[in-house]
Amino acid sequence: MSELQACGIRPAKPGLDRHAARQWQLQTRPSCKTVEKCCRNRPGWPGCVATLGMLPGVAMAQATGYNTAAFGAKTMADLMTSLRGSTPAESKDVTITGPDIAENGAVAPVGVSTTLPGVKRKLLLVDKNPSILSAMFEVSDAVEASFLRRVKMAQSSNVFAVAMLADGRVLYAVKEVKVTSGGCGG
Repeated sequence: MSELQACGIRPAKPGLDRHAARQWQLQTRPSCKTVEKCCRNRPGWPGCVATLGMLPGVAMAQATGYNTAAFGAKTMADLMTSLRGSTPAESKDVTITGPDIAENGAVAPVGVSTTLPGVKRKLLLVDKNPSILSAMFEVSDAVEASFLRRVKMAQSSNVFAVAMLADGRVLYAVKEVKVTSGGCGG
């Protein structure tokens, strides 16, 4: 009996098409608590639970190779060092959108876009946050390099939209976003 079967996860019945097999698995899947109890008694229980998709944050961080150094960077120079990027240069080809005054710093909407070819990574940075990197998007030529994200801002700050290109160039645009606190401008 496999470890997954011991936890109550059953493989699909042979001979079912993909849709019917998925329906069968969903109907016979044990509850999260049952799987957690079973996996907790095993030596690698966090991996077991993450494999089953019950800790998606852990599974995604392990699957995509979470860059701890990048998300822990305090300055743009530290960030570029951890991402192996060159010195950033301001460019009109990178666009940042967002409010001039964000009423709620916990959910400030900020957009980043560019029409440049060869973009491999887009970054969203908030200068005065404890960690400067708020979001990182891996981009291919099959995807339009335009993203909208809500970021948390502790105080009024410059927000940077950074495009890292395949040829090694790093371009950015900057916008100041003021955060209101108690109804007054920050």
